[in-house]
Amino acid sequence: MKNIKLSRKSTLYLLIAFLITLSSTLIILPATFFDSGQSICLSVSLLNRECYGCGMTRAIQHLIHFDFEMAYHYNKLSFIVFPLFVFAILNELLKLYSQVKKEGKI
Repeated sequence: MKNIKLSRKSTLYLLIAFLITLSSTLIILPATFFDSGQSICLSVSLLNRECYGCGMTRAIQHLIHFDFEMAYHYNKLSFIVFPLFVFAILNELLKLYSQVKKEGKI
């Protein structure tokens, strides 16, 4: 079998595409997409108690769709976590983009 090696620039493009696709998917999915289903939190499964992260995925999904009341209902900390999450994603995209530009000049 032939060994396929991606160039560094191709890898950076793949990472950028992945981050954009992931973000776009969360925007396209309806706000209620994660609302139903069994909890996979270990705190809930083992101790039958909610932790500080319980409901964060559902709350972030509702914040993406500007449903602030439901986001607050699922997890109050989402109003702190979501802006940090957006900042981290945008920061990573800018870093990757600058690395791609740097690779092109070499």
